[in-house]
Amino acid sequence: MCGILGIANRNEDVFAEIYDGLLMLQHRGQDASGIVTYTGENFREHKANGLVKDVFNAQVAKNLTGKIGIGHVRYPTAGSLSAAEAQPFFVNAPYGIYLVHNGNITNTTEQREKITGKYSRHLRTTSDSEILLNVLADKISDSIKVNGTGDPKRNLFAGVKMTMERIQGAYSVITLIAGVGMMAFRDPHGIRPLSIAQRTNDDGSNEYAFASEDVAFGINGFEKLRDVNPGEAVLVDLEGNLHTFQAVEGKLTPCIFEYVYLARPDSMLDGISVYKTQLRMGQTLAKQIQDADLEIDSIIPVPDSARPVALEVANATGIRYREGLVKNRYVGRTFIMPGQAERQKSVRRKLNAIPLEMKGLNILLIDDSIVRGNTIKKIVEMCRAAGANKVYVASASPPVKFPNVYGIDMPTKHELVADRRSLEEIRIELGADALIYQRLEDLIWAAKEGNKDIEQFDCSCFDGDYLTGSVSDEYLATLETTGRVSNKIKDMPTAGDSWNGSKLATSG
Repeated sequence: MCGILGIANRNEDVFAEIYDGLLMLQHRGQDASGIVTYTGENFREHKANGLVKDVFNAQVAKNLTGKIGIGHVRYPTAGSLSAAEAQPFFVNAPYGIYLVHNGNITNTTEQREKITGKYSRHLRTTSDSEILLNVLADKISDSIKVNGTGDPKRNLFAGVKMTMERIQGAYSVITLIAGVGMMAFRDPHGIRPLSIAQRTNDDGSNEYAFASEDVAFGINGFEKLRDVNPGEAVLVDLEGNLHTFQAVEGKLTPCIFEYVYLARPDSMLDGISVYKTQLRMGQTLAKQIQDADLEIDSIIPVPDSARPVALEVANATGIRYREGLVKNRYVGRTFIMPGQAERQKSVRRKLNAIPLEMKGLNILLIDDSIVRGNTIKKIVEMCRAAGANKVYVASASPPVKFPNVYGIDMPTKHELVADRRSLEEIRIELGADALIYQRLEDLIWAAKEGNKDIEQFDCSCFDGDYLTGSVSDEYLATLETTGRVSNKIKDMPTAGDSWNGSKLATSG
């Protein structure tokens, strides 16, 4: 879960627009930020741990000159929290290439051994993004050996093709190549989002931008052209010309969790409105709530991302909607806290209950998702302390039964609240009087209704069906011991081996 952005201007320095665009993508990563610009002769780089507004200032802006550049906001899914692992990453040959990456490579062990052994390259970090960059550099070099240096575009596209044939996992990538331009590409499954936009100047020339979400375009006056296709590479050369290349055959299977929680509601991903998807999630969840025949006085969302679902549930059921939890907007998400004790304490910093909406009432809390269960458990306790009579919980998404290996920093399997627990056991663990989950088939319908041409979504965290190679039991076991995901994540959906989406867990 990272945010990437690239802009190629014709007339103005690009830093200010990249800065503004990254602010629009800040929800995708709060650990580190980085920008590199290109003057046509030199790269200018700055990156550090922290939010965009804290990493960049007026003094830094003076140095980041150039009409083309790329930026990144980091939420680490592989590697450490060191500032050295902040992106963009760089290799000096061939050409000189900077890279930003959203996703996660699943055959990193094999590729690291080849890079450091056969190709004698030195890796400075533990990041899979640096591995991806070095594989790309190797493959472009291989093309140069065969075709010479006369046609950089041919070499870049050939390099991407060979990289896609070698790398497994999820990756949306934007690169900046000295003397050539800006190139973006997306893995053959299109798991992580990537869009391209255009802006036309008064003189008729076009400028282009790439971004993880199209919300980064409007603030800079760009209009979205389309999503980058799975397996496609797109190059904007230094003259402002756009070149496209279908590197390998692709089939679009986007991550369904983007629509549940990761993406902003005002984003359109692969032709699907995130907001409309969340409303449809509310419609299907409402049917289960009505079938449960619970005595509910009010529906209360866990702010902010559960609001569209909760509003639609209230509309469909006729149960009153209330804002019973107030969010402190100056506290970061609980999943970025460094340890479990701090995460739990942060819930109190982040949310406060309104006793007048709780005392003596039966409330239904609706959250977008539940993963470890720690946050929602604390919220249930908070509501009871504020006087709630009964506290029911509904998750807008299905139970998470499996770790996500494609760029969402979810806990390892044994950390999931649903691991080896029945629905009733989960309810007891959360302290809720009733627990309802969205059915997976309903979630798929809610997303697919926005783009019926999509045949399949990546639902691996719900069903364990990993669409790419190298996701073996051994690989998943490795994640358990490496600490790749030991410190992160907001509470999202839960699961149990005996879970049945049509059933309800209650306490009698």
